[in-house]
Amino acid sequence: MKIKLISITKPVDVDLKNYSPEEYTTYIARVSNPSNQTNLDTAPKLLKYCLDQGHYSVYDMVDFTIEITTSLAIAAQILRHRSANFQQFSQRYAEAEGFEVVELRLQGVKNKQGSAELYQNKENIKAVELHIIRSFELYNTLIKDGVSRETARFVLPTCTTTRLYVKNSIRNWLAYLNQRLHNHTQKEHRLIAEKVRDIMIVEFPVICGTFDNFKTAFDEKFM
Repeated sequence: MKIKLISITKPVDVDLKNYSPEEYTTYIARVSNPSNQTNLDTAPKLLKYCLDQGHYSVYDMVDFTIEITTSLAIAAQILRHRSANFQQFSQRYAEAEGFEVVELRLQGVKNKQGSAELYQNKENIKAVELHIIRSFELYNTLIKDGVSRETARFVLPTCTTTRLYVKNSIRNWLAYLNQRLHNHTQKEHRLIAEKVRDIMIVEFPVICGTFDNFKTAFDEKFM
């Protein structure tokens, strides 16, 4: 799993070119108060007020794009967040690039769709590793024998890696984190959400500070 910040909204107006994305959010928020629109001294207070009062629309004006490398299984979960815009690696156009190591865990008891502690049967763990390797060997054999990429890919496991770009507004990234930082989220996906959170803490420190760096998100919703 890899996460990388690719782009972020920056103002190009000559009067705003030195504004950070977070400061730009404040400028937009003060559209009804033009005489005070460039006041950055009270920007942190305004951002906190908007969040506390549920005035989330101001956070639709800035977005950022991240590159995610993950498994097909987790990518399918990410793609369910329909507020985002996506561009994903095509296995019809290019050959599969590899796979992520599978961490087998026991079935969860309280969380019926989740997992618990690590699975310890070494024989079956080894069998999974061999299955993945043989799947890729078969895939490569089919490709070399002229089978189309779009049909050969059906023999690959869902741990096969894919790469996608995800663009979302601050508002919708917060909604994403509200769900995916929670301990009921699959571990592999939660680790991605934690990386997104880390990016937001750097780029939007005032907004993230309102949530105490999302420390409560693991056990409860923060929005």
